[in-house]
Amino acid sequence: MPFPIEKALDRLAVEVVNYPVPVVDLIAVQTRDPYRVLVATILSARTRDEVTAKAAARLFEKAPNLEALETLPEEEIRKLIAPVGFAPSKAGYLKKLPGAIQALGGEIPDDIERLVTLPGVGRKTANLVVAVAFGKPAVCVDTHVHRITNIWGYVQTKTPLETEMALRAKLPERYWRQINSLLVAFGQGLCKPLRPACDICPLAGICPQLGVTPRRLPGKPRQASSREPLRLVSWNVNGIRAVEKKGFLDFVTGFAPDILALQEIKATPEQVPDSLRAIDGYHAFWFPAQRKGYAGVAVYTKIEPVAVQYGIGVEEHDREGRVLTLEFATFFLVNCYFPNAQHGLARLGYKLAFNRDLLAYLEGLKKEKSVVLCGDLNVAHQQIDLKNPKENENNAGFSLPEREWMDTLLAAGWIDTFRKFEPGPGHYTWWTYRFNARARDIGWRIDYFCVDQKSEDRVRGAAILKEVMGSDHCPVVLDFF
Repeated sequence: MPFPIEKALDRLAVEVVNYPVPVVDLIAVQTRDPYRVLVATILSARTRDEVTAKAAARLFEKAPNLEALETLPEEEIRKLIAPVGFAPSKAGYLKKLPGAIQALGGEIPDDIERLVTLPGVGRKTANLVVAVAFGKPAVCVDTHVHRITNIWGYVQTKTPLETEMALRAKLPERYWRQINSLLVAFGQGLCKPLRPACDICPLAGICPQLGVTPRRLPGKPRQASSREPLRLVSWNVNGIRAVEKKGFLDFVTGFAPDILALQEIKATPEQVPDSLRAIDGYHAFWFPAQRKGYAGVAVYTKIEPVAVQYGIGVEEHDREGRVLTLEFATFFLVNCYFPNAQHGLARLGYKLAFNRDLLAYLEGLKKEKSVVLCGDLNVAHQQIDLKNPKENENNAGFSLPEREWMDTLLAAGWIDTFRKFEPGPGHYTWWTYRFNARARDIGWRIDYFCVDQKSEDRVRGAAILKEVMGSDHCPVVLDFF
């Protein structure tokens, strides 16, 4: 039965009335000025709406039109729009924009073909400007439109461009201009990329939920016979006492992982409040370092393990509280905090010894049952795993010996689960506290879920929860049967 697209979009038009308005739509309510819509759309790429809105306001105060924008130095533009994502590149685009528009006759084009010739403008931006600024039929496809229309089965496409073409061919034209604002609001508010709230969705009963794992309500017990995948989360919290003050328990309650593995806890159970020692509904296991305020790992689990092993039997590593293994009925969970090679690679030799000993330990476990390795591995494997690879070639976490060990791990049959689903760049899990790095998205992907080769078919999804704050790392997720 075909998906009832008209019924779905009409329901969503009612549903999202009180949702936060996407920033470009908000600017369109204030003005239909093509210049402001175009600039705001360029700024909005890979940036949260609230950040875009503030940056656009600062820029428009100094440059209310193209003529004023042309007079601003590129460095001033960059400062005005920071901390939007990729601010240096966007400042360059905006500096070139007046000249590029002048070359097209001095007016912002109202057609996609000419808009995409402008610096920083792709098809998504062009479609949005045509629809919002000029009120002409256009199908803007961002990640939410692409994702949700595939969840509905209304299209079966692999890229946003394919989705745009498919929607142009079959979506009634009266919905073209509205579909982006509807699905962006819906995708940000309810139908989120990970664990959408299907239990309260207005499309319940008509949405086929293709490829979706709905959220489970906090406190809902997990049935032993459940065919939902386990929700596993790994997070370097950089001090459990510090993250507790930044909404940690709210995250646990709201996201409700089945198993939560923490690294760099920097505390013993006796040093934390009761609210952390015993979270309702979870068994807690701690393996702190002997040195106070240093390293250490812990696991909270809703499922009681068969057995727990503290360390890997090598005193040099175990006294630093680096590895905690929980055995469950069908798999081992190995929660690991890898050593940092440190400035000047002063501790590289120790880290490589740890890596070798750990791999031998993992290879032994996988002979018995499935193994899930998670944690802060303190290495960005490939150039796409960090923002500035050239500048970091000899630095800790991106040195050749560390990266070669990751090659060895994968060559032994271990699967980097995130790369099973996302082969592209721009996905990070750690940002230094310096230089406003997180706001500028200058990061590294050094936190992983890996599984042994025979367990690959048990992997159902992997994600990075970039929006979760509280540490210089963000959580990573594995859906695992």
